[in-house]
This record gives sequence, structure tokens and C-alpha cells, in this order.
Amino acid sequence: MNDVTAPPRLGLTPWQTVGPFFHYALPWEGGENLVREGVQGERIVVRGRVLDADGAPIPDALVEIWQANAAGRYDHPEDCQADRPIDPAFIGFGRCPTDDDGMFAFHTVRPGQVPGPGNSMQAPHIALGLFGRGLLRRLVTRIYFPESEGNAVDPILGLVEPDRVGTLMATREGEQDGMPVYRFDIHIQGANETVFFDV
Repeated sequence: MNDVTAPPRLGLTPWQTVGPFFHYALPWEGGENLVREGVQGERIVVRGRVLDADGAPIPDALVEIWQANAAGRYDHPEDCQADRPIDPAFIGFGRCPTDDDGMFAFHTVRPGQVPGPGNSMQAPHIALGLFGRGLLRRLVTRIYFPESEGNAVDPILGLVEPDRVGTLMATREGEQDGMPVYRFDIHIQGANETVFFDV
């Protein structure tokens, strides 16, 4: 005899891919431009592509960056470096959706060094977050500049296997309107996978 009081057994709910919703839900107009008139420091362009394991572009990803200004200070209440100025012409956070070729680009400034763990100083870098189809949580990495002083002793770069440090280095590509242009491609998987950090 069947127990009519037992709850019915339900099957598993099928998995669903997250998105795509990034192009209309999260970006804002001008989100790729972190500088205003009169910004302090060297203006630069950082651009690149988001690529899958086969090297194919990912056209509906969202890239966000956050960074210190040219003096090495974040425009954030927790940054209490009173000896370093806040630049009112610099926005330390930006978002840019990728286009059909997986491209993104930001107009920003070369960041200054910021304090690291203990009494260390971190090399100039830009923190980067990546949202995309099928990613249940964002991927987080950093962009470093190969010519920067401090790369050799940066405490975060020191955690990365030497043969993978190159995946965190931007490449100088020339100039655009008198500004240095840096290339930083993001490989989410595969042989050239970018180093991602747990946060």
C-alpha cells in the first residue's frame, strides 16, 4: 500500500547558463573613461580581448577595472593615506562591455604604487574583474606594466608561478592621440589562461 502522506519526489532542476545580460544591465554610458579634464598623471589606454579556451572572442562579457590614481591613492573611504592626494578629475572605477570581436578599451591614468601586505609596496597595477556567460561568479585578475619599478618585489606577483607572470603583464602597443596604448588579452581557459585570484 502506498503512503499517501509522503511528499512527492521531484526531479532535479536543469542547470541554466547565466546571462547574457551584461550589455544592458550593468554598463553605463562613458563607463570606459576614468579621466576628466585636468586629470593628474600620465593618461594611458588599456585595451584587449576576452578569449575562450580555443582563442575565440567572447562578445558579451563585461570587464570592470578599479585602481589607484597617479599618486597611488584610491578614492575610497578605507584609503586613509593623507599624504597622497585624491584627484577629483579621476574616477577609479570603470566598466566596458566587449564588442563582437571580444574587444574592450579603457581610458585611464598610469596608477601609482600602493601599500601592500606588511610594510611592502605593490607595483603599479590595475585590478580587473570579468563577468561573462556561464560564469557563476566573476573572475578577478590584475594588469601590471612590464617597465614598472617594483614588479620584482611586488608581494602579489611573488605568489604567481614565474612562468605564468607574463599573463598579468600588459604589452605596449604604441600611442593613440599622444597616449601610450597597452594591450591586455584575457584568456579564460586554455594553454594561455590568465592568472585569476580568489577574493
